[in-house]
Amino acid sequence: MREADGIDGADRTMHQARERLRTVFGFDDFRPGQADVIAAVLAGRDVLAVMPTGAGKSLCYQLPALMRAGLTIVVSPLIALMRDQVAQMTQQGIVAASLNSANAPAENAAAYNALRDGSLRLLYVAPERLVMPDMLDRLRAARPGLLAIDEAHCVSQWGHDFRPEYLELGRVRAELGDLQTAAFTATADAATRADIVAGLFAGPPTTFVFGFDRPNLRLAMTPKATPARQLLAFLDQRRGTSGIVYCSSRKKTEKIAGQLTEAGFDAVVYHARLDKAARAAAQDRFQREDGVVVVATVAFGMGIDKPDVRFVVHADLPKSIEAYYQEIGRAGRDGLPADTLTLYGLEDMRLRRVQIEDSGAPEEQKFVERKRLAALITLCEAPRCRRQTLLAYFGEATEPCGNCDLCLGGVELFDGTVEAQKAMSAIVRTGERFGTEHLLAVLAGDETEAVSRWGHQRLPTFGVGADRDKRVWRAVFRQLNALGLISMALDRYAGWTVTPAGWAVLKGRETVALREDVMVAAPRRSKRAARAEIDTSAADPALLDALKALRRELAREQNVPAYVIFPDRTLIELAAARPRTLEAMHAVHGIGAAKLERYGAAFLDVVLDHAEAGDGLPDEQGQTTAAQRHPPA
Repeated sequence: MREADGIDGADRTMHQARERLRTVFGFDDFRPGQADVIAAVLAGRDVLAVMPTGAGKSLCYQLPALMRAGLTIVVSPLIALMRDQVAQMTQQGIVAASLNSANAPAENAAAYNALRDGSLRLLYVAPERLVMPDMLDRLRAARPGLLAIDEAHCVSQWGHDFRPEYLELGRVRAELGDLQTAAFTATADAATRADIVAGLFAGPPTTFVFGFDRPNLRLAMTPKATPARQLLAFLDQRRGTSGIVYCSSRKKTEKIAGQLTEAGFDAVVYHARLDKAARAAAQDRFQREDGVVVVATVAFGMGIDKPDVRFVVHADLPKSIEAYYQEIGRAGRDGLPADTLTLYGLEDMRLRRVQIEDSGAPEEQKFVERKRLAALITLCEAPRCRRQTLLAYFGEATEPCGNCDLCLGGVELFDGTVEAQKAMSAIVRTGERFGTEHLLAVLAGDETEAVSRWGHQRLPTFGVGADRDKRVWRAVFRQLNALGLISMALDRYAGWTVTPAGWAVLKGRETVALREDVMVAAPRRSKRAARAEIDTSAADPALLDALKALRRELAREQNVPAYVIFPDRTLIELAAARPRTLEAMHAVHGIGAAKLERYGAAFLDVVLDHAEAGDGLPDEQGQTTAAQRHPPA
């Protein structure tokens, strides 16, 4: 879905943009949506872009910054993200800097000098620093051309990542002369988008809302049976890869990290109670090294730009469906396959409900959070493709994905028509105005005070579900909701109603299949989630290991994350293509001119050494000289 009409961009400008994309960044083409957004930014328009995590939002302001004179200010919420993006830009030969409290005085002084002399193209700054009067004075003198705002959903008080300092950014834009503004986010429903527009822009921006689907992510959810064993079974298949395990409490992060360390994993802990140095050390290890598993609360994650996270596990039920979507989105940003797994149980659901009720939030906000939690629970127990259910929440329709546990045969279905008819009969006979717990009492034959007050003990439906416990009936309601047979009224009573599709089942014109695994009082031990492999079939494993070893060495020497040198995808393509010249290397994804000049010879040596040691000599002359190996690209 896209809200904006086609962009009337200048062909020449976009041709030049594609040239820079190839020569500077080493990419053959734009990802879906990038060209439209970049054309709008280059045309001088204000832009709001909602793009899924991994879609390449950063390029949408980095590339225009190279093609126009003047400074681009990038507002980013996290110091670590700023630091890594500056490192990436510097590797590409682009003059970039950040201003933040973690910098050494000399770093900030160098950034101010570059700002003053006009050489700086990208300046990353936190919103707290940006609003300072002296900072605004310096920026006004620098005459910036674009204000790019990352994680723009933080401006919305309805969002789960609301940050009060984002409310000041609209004033900053005005004080800098109604500066052209481009705002980016991966998670924003219609209400949040309205907040972003009102808070950040002087008038309606050109708005793009691209699809929420991340097809490279394999989705899996399973009831908790033996959680520690289920987690270890999942991680055992993914040893040596980087991933995140989210937990609902600080205590649990430490317990699980200890269990993983004992099992031979390189695991680190991250939560808000750790001191600042410990948190920074954990994040740095995860960002900079291969194969690290971080066990964390939701305090970890926003702004994480590590492209090669191969899995995200929720050891407990996430806070909401939006939080779930954002957290799993930290996996597979390089576009390669990645796995997700969510373990959930009744206690998780109870805990989340208690957290909502005890939050102290206004009743209106609590109502929104209840709805979000209900949508997440529906996703957990959906009887059809998980991706269909997830995307339907965001207003998108899709065919079964073939890349989730339900599509891959992870559950058994049975004819649940009778159970569905009993549940919907209870809804209709009570007037389509009551919520789940009241309807459960009617089905179970419990003459509660509310049942007696309304006289529902006299209904024909009273007690027809006494043969199954209430946990089973809760699962029935969730599945019927996921199938679109019932819906919850959008009022404070949150009562269930029967949809037209539900009436077809209730009248016997249609049948319905329900999930067997959630229709029993105690969940069975689930099957392991299907394994999603990185496609390395054409890559030589030994060569790939050697390339990664060189990457680690270079990253350690330069004190940058390994992916800043080259991402996994680049190394995989090198190990598959095994180029024999620098010119051939230039055709590999992610190798632009600056990186080819800086690293090409070293990585080419590894490829050629491997060829000479294994699959024959690189040419008829036998061993190559340095000049033969590294002719000009």
